[in-house]
Amino acid sequence: MNVIDATNLDYKTLNETLRQEEINYTINGCCGQRFIATGMSNKNLSINGIPGNALGAYLNDASITVNGNAQDAVGDTMNAGKILIHGSIGDAAGYAMRGGKIYVRDNAGYRAGIHMKAYNDKIPVMIIGGCAGSFLGEYQAGGIIIVLGINSGNKPIVGNFPCTGMHGGKMYLRNDCKNITFPPQVTTSPATNDDLKELCGYLSEYCSDFSYDIEDILSASFTVITPDSKNPYKQMYVTN
Repeated sequence: MNVIDATNLDYKTLNETLRQEEINYTINGCCGQRFIATGMSNKNLSINGIPGNALGAYLNDASITVNGNAQDAVGDTMNAGKILIHGSIGDAAGYAMRGGKIYVRDNAGYRAGIHMKAYNDKIPVMIIGGCAGSFLGEYQAGGIIIVLGINSGNKPIVGNFPCTGMHGGKMYLRNDCKNITFPPQVTTSPATNDDLKELCGYLSEYCSDFSYDIEDILSASFTVITPDSKNPYKQMYVTN
C-alpha cells in the first residue's frame, strides 16, 4: 500500500501522484482537495480526511473508501466502480451517474441522484443509510436509489420535492411515506416480494460494508416509487 500525505498538496499534485503505476493508495491528511480520482480505472483508494468536490467524477471501475465525510458532487457522471463513504455527503451526489455504486453510511444533501441514468447493461445504485435532502432523484432517468433512514430520529427520511421530474429508474424508501408529498407523475406503492428480492441483492453488500444486520434493515416497511411515464414533460418540448 502506497501512502500519500496530502496535508500540503494541491489537488493537481495529488491527482498526478495517483496516476502513477501503483494500484493501491492510502491518502492521509486530505482536506478539501477536489477531483480526486477523476476518470481513473484500476485503483483502490482509502482516504483519511475530507475530500473536496467531485470525488470520483467520471470514475471507471476504481474503488474509493472515505473514512469520514465527503463534499459535493461525489461520483459526478461516474461510469463504473464503487465509492464507499463512512460518513455523510454534500449536495448533488451521483449527478448523471450511469454506472457503479455509491454507498453512504449516513446522510446526503440536496439533489442526490439528480439526472441518474442507466446505460446499456449498467445500472447505477446509490444507497443512503440516513436521510436525504430535498429534490432527491430529481429528473432521475434510470438506476436505483435506496434511502434507509437509519438513526434519523424524528427527521424526515427525505426533504421536500422528491422525484421531481423523475421519468425512469426506481427509488426505494424505508418508510411508509404517508407524510411525504410526491409529484403526480410518479406512482408509490408498498414494496412487493419481488422488490424485496431486488433490495436484498444490494443491501446485503451494503450491510457487509457498514456492519449492519440485514434482517434489522428489512424488518421495516419499504415504499417503491416509479414514474408513470417515460417522458412526463413531452408537451413542454414539442407542439404536436
